[in-house]
Amino acid sequence: MSKGERMKTTAREKIKQQQAAQRQREKRRRVVTYAAVGVVALAAIGGGWLYAASRSQSEEAAGGDQAPVTVQSDGSVVMARSGVEKPVLDVYEDFQCPACKQLETVSGQTFKNLAAEGKAKVVYHPISIFQREPTRGNSLRAGAAARCVADGRQWLAFHDILYKNQPSETVEGFKTNDLVTWGKEAGVTSPDFEQCVTSQKHAQAQLSYADKVIKEQKIEGTPTVKLNGVALEGNVAFTPQQLRDQVTKAAK
Repeated sequence: MSKGERMKTTAREKIKQQQAAQRQREKRRRVVTYAAVGVVALAAIGGGWLYAASRSQSEEAAGGDQAPVTVQSDGSVVMARSGVEKPVLDVYEDFQCPACKQLETVSGQTFKNLAAEGKAKVVYHPISIFQREPTRGNSLRAGAAARCVADGRQWLAFHDILYKNQPSETVEGFKTNDLVTWGKEAGVTSPDFEQCVTSQKHAQAQLSYADKVIKEQKIEGTPTVKLNGVALEGNVAFTPQQLRDQVTKAAK
């Protein structure tokens, strides 16, 4: 091999070595870049999850007094500060409904807070929507018993206790003796409360009110939450921060 040929060979080898080294550097850069992107993606996913979780987290009780609660003659119950007429949050619920219990667990405190802050007028509509036993009887007994509570604060406490003790949809529950006991736990002091519950004095009124509300408001299931007469879409009612945002927006 001549000297010129040896020089050409050496040059080609150097070029190959340089190209190989360049490929290695590019490979390392890609690995680092992909790793960095992965970290950013994970951070974004984690941040998104935390953001979503924060919006779904139940609120704590607001400081200050609870808004006044008034039991209406038709069986509905209004919770609002004096003079607050809008926005109106109508809560159509059934004490036997598992989804209603979930709504109360997740957003019940938000309803109370919004009313306490004077940001909304909350109206509860306890109805009986089930048609088959044992859920129909369970719902009716609970709804009729709630009508035996005339004091607003006692009613709200009884309301919360009913959800806490909601029976399975497959068994007979909300028995009258239990309802009387829970009423006492809620602080009900009316002397005729026990007789009212055990006799199911308001059972027919509960059925009539439920039929009326379901037809007039076109209620297809419970819970249904309406803001100024319009049903909230999706999971808004079950997402405390979204619920609060919607009410705040409606107040403007």
